[in-house]
Amino acid sequence: MIPRYTRPEMAELWSDQARYATWVEVEVLASEAQVRLGRVPSEAVEDMRRARVPAAARVAEIERERDHEVLSFLAAYCEDIPDDSARWVHLGMTSYDLVDTALGHTLARGTDLLLRAARRLRRVLVDKALAHWDTVCIGRTHGVHAEPTTFGHKMAGFAFAVDRSVQRLLAAREAVAVGTISGSVGTYALIDPFVESYVCERLGLGVEPAPSQVVGRDRHAQLLQAVATLGACVEQIALELRLLQRTEVAEVEERRSSDAYQGSSAMPHKRNPTTSERLCGLARLLRGYATTALEDVALWHERDLAHQSVERVVLPDSLSVGHFQATMAADLVETLAVFGDRMRAGIDHTRGLVFSSAVLADSLSNGVERERAYRAVQAAAYRTATSGEDFGVTLGKEGMDVGPLDPTRFLVNHGVIRSRLESLRDLED
Repeated sequence: MIPRYTRPEMAELWSDQARYATWVEVEVLASEAQVRLGRVPSEAVEDMRRARVPAAARVAEIERERDHEVLSFLAAYCEDIPDDSARWVHLGMTSYDLVDTALGHTLARGTDLLLRAARRLRRVLVDKALAHWDTVCIGRTHGVHAEPTTFGHKMAGFAFAVDRSVQRLLAAREAVAVGTISGSVGTYALIDPFVESYVCERLGLGVEPAPSQVVGRDRHAQLLQAVATLGACVEQIALELRLLQRTEVAEVEERRSSDAYQGSSAMPHKRNPTTSERLCGLARLLRGYATTALEDVALWHERDLAHQSVERVVLPDSLSVGHFQATMAADLVETLAVFGDRMRAGIDHTRGLVFSSAVLADSLSNGVERERAYRAVQAAAYRTATSGEDFGVTLGKEGMDVGPLDPTRFLVNHGVIRSRLESLRDLED
């Protein structure tokens, strides 16, 4: 992923040098297990530990001749190990014993970074929701004024959506945090299963129960589906904030980067919702990566190599974009300006029409037949919409005597949602 959409900690995790460092860690652990089995001398493992992680440039140089990254890595690694010890490196292993076990470790760490960002976003949404729990605003269905709600209620819905994504990511982390050291077709023909259990336990990984040389790619698809779903939840937040920033609405506004902010090269007055727009765009990338990961699940027989070129792009890119998007979304919500007076003005804009459901409910409670009550309220609403008279006046002309039209009427049972929201506040970030 380009640096613009990657945070440094995630970029470092997916660098070539970091990958080779993890490969060295797997090779050393595998050799330690072989020592315990009496198949590798302990002095050889000491030499392996002392050896430097091969430079990415050196591996690339060798690969230009060998056209095989793992063999090129091993050749570069063994340049720093005495020959008597180097011959024990990679004993009984095949390439993907190394690659997939290291990949499981990297995916687990990358998912941890994303989980940290998602949990922070959840906390920021909860805080914003509680801070504006009583900030009354209009709710809209089909883009049209419906009934009063609160801005805190909007944020609460988003907080629970992100919480569900956190749970999906936790399940996906468990799915991808696996390794296998089982040999060429996964039968442990030339390597004791103890090596696999030893390495995976020390890396905090589970074990692929029936390996085919590689771990199942449905695991990676599950992760990228979870990342894309979090991305869609962020998109939902960003889309709402984009709509609320339209000039004719202007109920919220993004924080600007500095006093030197410029929204347009031609129109100096512009204050555009570019952060929200960027978040929506990144969600589209994540959905594309998720679809591509599904294409990688089906491999020929015990394995082929069609998935490898795809994974080199979609796995780091998906986690990088998801992490960047969640981090940016938390920053956006945390610093968002909320204009309660504009929200209240939005309720008043229709001169009381948003109270039609309450008036209808009162009429039914007073014994008026439903069809008659509905038609009377509808006729009064039409007069208000076309004449400019307040809804209370036009209701009177329909023979309906109503009291004050108060938006808090719609919030009498709102406390039940707040109590559910407060349960999220105490969750660990």
